[in-house]
Formats: sequence, C-alpha cells, structure tokens
Amino acid sequence: MTDSMQPEYLSLIKLLDKRLFDIPEYQRSYSWSKRQRDDLFKDIENLAEEDGTSHFMATVVCLRHRDEVKLGTNKLAKLDIVDGQQRLTTLIILLNAIRHALNKEDEEQGRTADELEALLVKRGSGNLLLLQTNHDSSRFFYTYLHKGTAPKPKTAKTLADQNLLSAIDECKRFVDDWVESDRTLIDLTFLIKNQLMFVLHQTSEEKTVYRIFEVINSRGIPVACLDRLKSIVMGLAFTLEEDVAREHLIDHLHKTWRDIYLTIGLRPGLDTEALRFAATLYLESKQATLLSDEEAVDALRGCAGDSAESIRAVADWVLATTQACQTVSSNPRQGAVTRIVQVRLLGVALHMVLNEEYFSDEETSKLLETWEKISFRIYGLHDKDARTRVGDYCKLAWEVMKEEGITAEDVDERIRRIGSEYGIDEGIDKLRRGFAGHGEGERKPPDCYSGWSEQLRYLLFRYEEHLAEERGQRVENNHWKLVWAKKATLSIEHIRPRSEAPDDIKHTLGNLMLLPSRLNSKLKDRSPKRKAQDYRRTGFHHAVEVADMLDASPKWSRKTCARRQRKILDWAREEWGDKERT
Repeated sequence: MTDSMQPEYLSLIKLLDKRLFDIPEYQRSYSWSKRQRDDLFKDIENLAEEDGTSHFMATVVCLRHRDEVKLGTNKLAKLDIVDGQQRLTTLIILLNAIRHALNKEDEEQGRTADELEALLVKRGSGNLLLLQTNHDSSRFFYTYLHKGTAPKPKTAKTLADQNLLSAIDECKRFVDDWVESDRTLIDLTFLIKNQLMFVLHQTSEEKTVYRIFEVINSRGIPVACLDRLKSIVMGLAFTLEEDVAREHLIDHLHKTWRDIYLTIGLRPGLDTEALRFAATLYLESKQATLLSDEEAVDALRGCAGDSAESIRAVADWVLATTQACQTVSSNPRQGAVTRIVQVRLLGVALHMVLNEEYFSDEETSKLLETWEKISFRIYGLHDKDARTRVGDYCKLAWEVMKEEGITAEDVDERIRRIGSEYGIDEGIDKLRRGFAGHGEGERKPPDCYSGWSEQLRYLLFRYEEHLAEERGQRVENNHWKLVWAKKATLSIEHIRPRSEAPDDIKHTLGNLMLLPSRLNSKLKDRSPKRKAQDYRRTGFHHAVEVADMLDASPKWSRKTCARRQRKILDWAREEWGDKERT
C-alpha cells in the first residue's frame, strides 16, 4: 500500500465508509462539554435551514494500519485517530440516537435504521464497532452502540465517563426535539451523512502523523496545549535515528501519555494546570510567576532537545507533575487552602519531593503541614487574595525542586517567612469581626458566613479533627463525604436560625457549625432546643458539643454563643499561631 499525505475532502458518510476508527489509549479521552455539543447542534440546525448547502466540520488526522479487516467480501481500513476524535465521537453517538428513535414499523424509517446499524456495528467478525473509544473501562460507549442503552450521567465515576454519558443524553434530547418540531429523522440522517464535510489526512507512517498534526495546529486551529506538547514530543522522538532505543522511547511515550490522560480524566482543568506547573518547575532559571500554557509548551519543547534521554525526561516529568496535581486537587479538605493557584504549585512541589524521596516521609509530612497552616493563615484568616505573596510561593516551589543542597529545615523556615507579616492576633481579630465588607467608618454586624463559606467549612472541619484527637480518635473521611460533596453553604448550619437570630450573633463563628446538607435543609428554622437530638445523632464531635451546651442552656443565648466562639478562637490561635504544635 503506497503512503499518501494528500488531504481528502469528504462527507461524513464517505469518511466512515469502509473504515474502522480506533482511539489509542495514549490519546485524550472524550472531553467535549455541553457548550461544544450545543455548538454542533446549532451548526446542524442552521444547515437544515439552508437547503442543499454543506458545512465544514473538522479536520481528521489518522494513522492507517497496514493490515486491513476482511468483512464478507469487503475490506475495512483500520485507522488510529490522532486529531478530530471529539467531533467524530459525538456524531456517531448522534447517529446512534437517531437509529434507536426511528420507527421500525415504518418501511422507510426501518430501512434507514438498518442502514445506520450496518454502519455503526459491523455484524460478523466479532461485531466490530465503527469507532473504538479509549479509556472506556465501563463499556458505556460499547453498550450504547450495541444496545442503545446508557445510564444517567450522574452515575459516572470519572469525568470521561460523565462527558460520554452526557453526550448520549443530550444527543437523545436533540433527536426528540427535532421530531417534536415536525421535522423527519430521515431528513436529519441525510443531512448529517451527506452535508457535514471533513478533511481527512491519513498516513501509514506514525512520524508523518505528528508532522501533519503540528502543521495543522500551527495555523491557528485551537487544540489543547497538552495535546500539542504530546504531538511535539512524539515528533521529536521520530526524528531520532532509527534503532531499538528509538522504538523503546516511542513505546514509552505512548504509555506515559496514556497514564497522563488517565490521570487528568478524573479532574476538570487539570491538563492545563499540570502543563503550566511542569514547565515552571522544570526550567533551570528561577520563576517568580507561572508560565502560561503556550509558554509552557514552548519551554518544555526546548527542554526536550534532540536526545532520547531528554525527551523521555520531559515526558516523565509531565506525568509526575500531573499525578502530584491530581493528589493536591482531589483533597476536598484542603479546598479553602488551595484556592490560589500558586499555593497549589508549592503543594505540588512538596508532593513531588515526597515521591522522589528527597526528604524523609516524616520531614515531607511536616512541610505539608506547615504549607497548609501558613497558607490558611494568609488566605483564610487574613482573607488575602492572589495579589499577596504569590511570587514567593512560585520561587519557593522552584527552589524546592531545583536548589542543590536545600534541606527540609530550609524549606520549613522559608514557608514560615512567607507568612511572617500575617500575624495570628490580627487573623483571630478578623475571624472575630467577620469577613463581610466593612467600608470606612461603617459598623456592620460580625459575619463569618457571607463570602467566606469555603474557608469556614475548612476551619470547622479542622476543629472537628481537634476534638476527635482530644478523645484519642480520628475523623473518618467517609463519615464526612456528605459534607464535602456539595457547595459549602449547604452544609453550614446556623444554630440559632437566621430567621430569628439577632444580627449581632447570626453569622458569628459561635452560631455556626457543619451538618450533612440534607439534614441542614431539614432542620431549617427549628429552635436550637428541638435540633439538639439531631445534632447528637450525627456523631460529629462539634455537633455533640453544641448539643451538650444546649442541654445546659437550651435558649442558645448571646452568652452561650459567645462562650463557644471563645473556645474555637482560642483553639484557632494555637492551631495557626507561630508556635510548634505538640
């Protein structure tokens, strides 16, 4: 078979004809959102109003396998999709939604349904699918094409599965809406198959695929920067002299990017952040600011150089950074601490140090504790924003990874130095007065609730940990999943209800606690005395503490509220103060 790089301008049906598409594991999983699918549906709606016209949809870049699949008297070409998988996957899901919505009792609709089935699922030869998706461990795509069934998106356990199930759900709704607007599914099928146009680039040489991908995306066609970096790194690998070492490197890069995509598949937005962090921490010059995603691609491309060793090192570094980013971002307990991206950067650097065993586990654990403590004091108790000390966080993150001979004691001291001008006394005073805006000369009731709910949830959970520790116990995170599962305001309980609490205690720390959101909603405006038993049943130590106080003083007076607040403030002063915790 002769290789060709000539692009072909094809309708969707001609693109799909006598071809089987595969999305390799080293490619990104399905990641389109509702916004992108809505744009696709709008394109189709607009096309329906412009009789006889066509619409260019996308460029598809594929690696063609040299072996073909024999199916009856036909041969099907096998292609790995390198670019264009998101739109193609969505259109195949849409065609399948039409197939299952067609009335099989009607002769014309039944014939169209049979044609779509023959296109999407090749009966015989193991029932091949037109498109084999990657990272489909739950087999949602496979089951949908075979049986037309799929669970609801809310049941998904990964972001990739959620995106796929949302696509199925939205495509079904689009088809239903089309029928309700008195248009036929026959016309919709004809339009999609014959009026949506693609440019197909295919080659049997993998190195050529990445060259095509790079040329196309250098022309301003938007593509995720992490995908661009992968293509660049793969292209560099193929420029090396052909030998066994090069083949090992290419295989290693495939596996590395598979693991990168599996990791980012769990967290939205992780790809861009991991790329920026990786480049910022990899450069030999100290960085006081985070690189942009475009700058990150250029920087890592330069670092990859032209040797197998440097290319492998860059890929491995991106994977290690991505995994550390996932560790930091997946900890709901630290949500209030990691609001600032530069704070997350230092946390990622410390986790990478832990993985590389630069310091002992005990030293790294202590550093992470100091990082969390100082960061909450600055951005929680002092309520500072991203204009405060972020350059210091960037520089220290780089020093942690790059500075020769740096010790755990050095890092601990430098983290504490970042927070040195943000004293605990001022922070506790802010906590007492609340964080709602106070203009000059203005006197407002204290408010630790409005605009500070994420930080408040973190503080109260830390107080729960403190009470458990006093009793020789540990907080079981499974017990708290319901508290972390939804936005913070849904779990913050006003002991004396907002509807009748005096303004001077309503949103104070002493009147606020945490409950599972469903219980919080249920209790609503009940009096504190009526809620005491429900507090006790939660098993939350701080809720039981409130219940005990209500047994002694069921009215929940200003005095009782102030006593609880003093206790929490005294603990917070010790917890986030400069003295070492014993």
